[in-house]
Amino acid sequence: MTRQNLLLALFVVVVLAVGGYFVAIHTAHDSMSVEAVEVKIGGSFTLVDANGKAVTDADFRGRFMLVYFGYTFCPDLCPTSLQSMAQAITLLGDKGAKVVPVFITIDPERDTPEHMKSYVAAFGPSMVGLSGTKEQTAAAASAYRVYFARVEGENGTPYLMDHSSIIYLMGPNGKFVTHFGHGVTPEAMAEKIRTYL
Repeated sequence: MTRQNLLLALFVVVVLAVGGYFVAIHTAHDSMSVEAVEVKIGGSFTLVDANGKAVTDADFRGRFMLVYFGYTFCPDLCPTSLQSMAQAITLLGDKGAKVVPVFITIDPERDTPEHMKSYVAAFGPSMVGLSGTKEQTAAAASAYRVYFARVEGENGTPYLMDHSSIIYLMGPNGKFVTHFGHGVTPEAMAEKIRTYL
């Protein structure tokens, strides 16, 4: 083998080695990035039910939860979403007993336990309404990655709450299972939930 061929072979080996190194580093970086951006949804919370009793996420262990954050003065998104949740659970038949629909207010200033009690009653006997202090509300919303902000009314009209509109399905262990965007039909929601029961 000539010196030129030897140098060429050595060059090819070095290129392949360096290329392999960068491929390995790139692959490792990609897998690390995926883990790094994985968002944790759900977690511990302490709130108050419609009877003024303290409730935590642990009280729902052993059952699925359909969780929605909104407020009772919401003109459209919230009642539509809560109605879809209630109808989906009805469509599940006997299996619906394994799922608890939970409505958590982002407007504790107006949504007192007493007010929540009368509001959630319109969506069936299984709907659970939870409120709390501003700090408790913020902590629960943060755990579920829920956006909300107060929007002041104009010309003396009441304020509104801007908020994300997502229904979360949490497993019996309290871990996130899946979610439903606004506008999902009760039939589609029930069909998806049924695959996890």
